[in-house]
Amino acid sequence: MALSSFDIDAPRWDQSTFMGRLKHFFNITDCRTALLSDARLDEAKALVESCRAGSVPPGTTEEQLHYAKKLYDSAFHPDTGDRMNLIGRMSFQVPGGMAITGFMLQFYRTVPAVVFWQWVNQSFNALVNYTNRNAASPITPKQIGVAYATATSTALATAVGLNLYTKKAPPLVARWVPFAAVAAANCVNIPMMRQQEILNGIAVTDENGNKLGHSKKAAAKGITQVVVSRITMAAPGMIILPIIMQRLEKYKFMQRITFLHGPIQVMLVGVFLIFMVPAACSLFPQRCSMAVSKLEPELRDSIVSQYGDKVQLVYFNKGL
Repeated sequence: MALSSFDIDAPRWDQSTFMGRLKHFFNITDCRTALLSDARLDEAKALVESCRAGSVPPGTTEEQLHYAKKLYDSAFHPDTGDRMNLIGRMSFQVPGGMAITGFMLQFYRTVPAVVFWQWVNQSFNALVNYTNRNAASPITPKQIGVAYATATSTALATAVGLNLYTKKAPPLVARWVPFAAVAAANCVNIPMMRQQEILNGIAVTDENGNKLGHSKKAAAKGITQVVVSRITMAAPGMIILPIIMQRLEKYKFMQRITFLHGPIQVMLVGVFLIFMVPAACSLFPQRCSMAVSKLEPELRDSIVSQYGDKVQLVYFNKGL
């Protein structure tokens, strides 16, 4: 095949199946890509855009094109093509998430520690949510501030409240408080950070990318799927790891190295996240679809009047 006709945007793996999406997200959430310079990422973007224009540089191999697309998908926003900030990229979820989650699980006993690490986590989450929003729906600085304050308050109220409530509960229950706080905050943080999509609708297209209008119902579906994915991403590490640590801490060798408990939890969380970040991102297709019959009556009638029954599904970017 001539590389000049190479379709660089065609998925390497079948995006209609979980395994296909899993391979795709293992590829683009590779945390090694977070170490690359902006110049290297810009080179990859230039190669991708050249390929799209049908002018692949001489001597370029198909493998180089695939790698350039990997870097492009990992670092540039799918809606705008702009380079995303490093901390907000999914390729930074493993190193960033393992450090914060590990310390949340380690320092759960005192209220000041709970408050500090929940604040750090929500600040991180707010940046990730903003970075991976559907960029076709702009959000104002004021709305960002309200979303951040609301989500942080929710996390702190949940964590501190449960921390005090579980003082007389079994030790393991107290270790699960950070997860409860993270789950509650995700249910607030993501919808708040993407409130414009809920209020004004998200852009929907036909299968060929032709814009058909904006749908609030599509936005609600996409955001709900993102919330489920984020909670799933955190669940195994924050539920299973406390059980492991609870048992390990009974051994004398662990009691002699209490200063290493934090780093140990950070590393173990990293092991979970290496698998859970791509797995959680793969739960639902990023290019989400919705039946025309389930759209708002006005939009549905508009599509039917223009296209009849030729358009049965609409598509939109649900974000990550």
